[in-house]
Amino acid sequence: MISIVIPTYKEAANLPHVTRAAADALAPRGLCYEIIFVDDDSQDGSEDICARLAETDPVRIVVRKGKRGLATAVMHGIEIAAGEIVVVMDADLSHPASVIPEMVARLETGESDFVLGSRYVAGASIDEDWSLFRRLNSLIPSMLAGPLCHLRDPMSGFFAIRRSDMPDSSILSPLGYKVALEIFVKGNFQRASEVPIHFADRQYGESKLSLHEQLNFLRHLARLYAHKLGSRS
Repeated sequence: MISIVIPTYKEAANLPHVTRAAADALAPRGLCYEIIFVDDDSQDGSEDICARLAETDPVRIVVRKGKRGLATAVMHGIEIAAGEIVVVMDADLSHPASVIPEMVARLETGESDFVLGSRYVAGASIDEDWSLFRRLNSLIPSMLAGPLCHLRDPMSGFFAIRRSDMPDSSILSPLGYKVALEIFVKGNFQRASEVPIHFADRQYGESKLSLHEQLNFLRHLARLYAHKLGSRS
């Protein structure tokens, strides 16, 4: 069983599209999977849409009342996942579901214990409409996080792990939206690898990235450096 965890907030328009993309990638290969949408009480019709999707696809939605935050939504989704393999991806169609089988295969063969969908390895690409500012807004945080890990794209929110390899929840304190970095730095992963992806721009809905979230990332980065330095002392 593969559990695909997708955090959502005001992403109703994207739910059918990401569900279909996952089905097209996994069903023809006979892979057993579920999609878990963890929604931060969007109140935008997402629950009704998921109820209709569940008539034909292995979809469920969990609505968190009074809570908001991508990182904690991902953590909750992993906790309730039925699958041994967990894939985390965004709802906005920026992450191509077509590479999920390759990510899963690397875990199943033991080649990797942490697989990242990467924008910055050979064969990867980014939507041509990205402005210079947006490219820098992606590259600079990756450079800041570089000393924490050996990943080329630590800012990617598209990753796959075995649920049994998740670090204990007692040491996790994600802040903001970079939960993959949190899990990797605090986990015990020895064989990470990156799968090249084409990172597409969203077609429906609005980006949730704000100045507040960017400041949270800097706070989160400071926490991770403190953790890393503390573990070496």
